Amino acid sequence: MLSFVAGVVNISGVLSIHTLTTNVTGHFAFFSEYFVQGHYQVALDFVSYIAAFLLGAFCCGFLVEVLLRKKPAISHTIPMLLETAILIIAAFANASIPTEWLARVLLFSMGLQNALVTKISQATVRTTHLTGLFTDLGIELSQLFFYRNTPSTKKLSRSIYLRLAIIAFFFLGGVIGGFLYTEIRLYTLLLAAGALLTALAYDNLRFGFHYYVRKMRSKA
Repeated sequence: MLSFVAGVVNISGVLSIHTLTTNVTGHFAFFSEYFVQGHYQVALDFVSYIAAFLLGAFCCGFLVEVLLRKKPAISHTIPMLLETAILIIAAFANASIPTEWLARVLLFSMGLQNALVTKISQATVRTTHLTGLFTDLGIELSQLFFYRNTPSTKKLSRSIYLRLAIIAFFFLGGVIGGFLYTEIRLYTLLLAAGALLTALAYDNLRFGFHYYVRKMRSKA
């Protein structure tokens, strides 16, 4: 679901402000290009985009650590609600936000999301960009030729399935978001916000179900 969100945000940023809004790799290249050409103000804009992503990741990490010490049950909920609020505000205020600030806001939200998923998965999963996923997928696909019918086969297959699912949902978010953007413009971000709320609801329902089952078993 979070990869789907990133796909929607990515295509919304590209179509609305012609800027990458889910990762910062490309912004380093643009910064270098404009800096070499002597367009220092434009180059600084790209530095600010990178800083916005970094700030989002920092805020997420800080929030999670604080909440883990005070209210661990909602340590991951609050960052997701914050990201949802940011996307909703960006969707409704798009006409009044300058292009540069819209890029910074979206990059901040994606830095927030990427840091959250990184902490939850213990640095094994990313959802806002695909470079690392395709690298890991290529490595694991090559390992299939050497680890057949071994104890590692099941674990390897599950990892490949997970990466394929994340990649597929990123593409799905991009395609659906692209079609929606032609009709409702930046209100497409509301789809991403809805996906975040759906993921939160599912997570809480699943937690509640397992808690109830364990409680009933303990009574039995």
